[in-house]
Amino acid sequence: MRSPVIITCAITGSVHTPSMSKYLPITPEQIAQQSMAAARAGASILHLHARDPENGKPTHDPDVFLQFLPQIHEQTDAVINLSTGGGQGMSVEQRTRAARRVSPELCSLNMGSMNFGLYPAAARISQWRYDWEKAFLESTRNFIFKNTFEDIEDILENIGERGGTRFEFECYDIGHLYTLAHFVDRKFAKPPLFIQFVMGILGGIGADSENLLYMIRTADKLFGNDYLFSVLAAGRHQMPIATTAACSGGNVRVGLEDSVTISAGKLAKSNAEQVVKIREILKQLSMTIATPQQTRARLGLKGKDQVNL
Repeated sequence: MRSPVIITCAITGSVHTPSMSKYLPITPEQIAQQSMAAARAGASILHLHARDPENGKPTHDPDVFLQFLPQIHEQTDAVINLSTGGGQGMSVEQRTRAARRVSPELCSLNMGSMNFGLYPAAARISQWRYDWEKAFLESTRNFIFKNTFEDIEDILENIGERGGTRFEFECYDIGHLYTLAHFVDRKFAKPPLFIQFVMGILGGIGADSENLLYMIRTADKLFGNDYLFSVLAAGRHQMPIATTAACSGGNVRVGLEDSVTISAGKLAKSNAEQVVKIREILKQLSMTIATPQQTRARLGLKGKDQVNL
């Protein structure tokens, strides 16, 4: 029998802007409420970014994170997964500030520098809620997300080794898997590895089942039985690729960070709505859903009581 499927929910992210959906959580209260609802719906991992409550722009300020993290920590048993990717224009030091302060059980870690194009989305929006949004998206024509070998090494050592935090290794292309293998060889990254295949971002691998199987085969070759994988697919690819991933022995990620829709042309009204949909699809396929405690055991996490909240 296969292991229960881990559902990650990425609550708000730093990709979508408020004009794309009125349901995107912006304020600490909205982020907390949607996180707790997603956990109740079946998400055992909550992947979290923060936003300026005044205008919805991504922020790295730990004080904003601390306006919603304690409530989520207290009122759910879900694993808190903080981003180290932050948002466009943030330095490595800035985008890891919250993780260094909170020392969560889990952090995301992008496994390389890459073009990260969001600008095509600007053409689909005719009315903007905030002045910053259009320029934010358009500027990604000339934006490179930076995570050098030195950056990755620093995060693994100072947040991971010293803080006991483990990582969700975000791999946007095949080369990122080889970068992860390099850090495994150097003992900076240790099994069990939790790898998130990220598909459908302009600048990374495309979102289709053939590419997913290619990533799985490559990870099998590099890591053998020492890894678990999950998959996120951007936009309209979210549910089909998540279903394919689960059928291929993997875990899944949904959430408004990755897609603002629930079906073609229909906005998702909450993160929990997406969690419920993928949960029901998995149940129809005779799969069970992992609890937070099962997730902690499989990923070798340090435990909720070891987080600085």
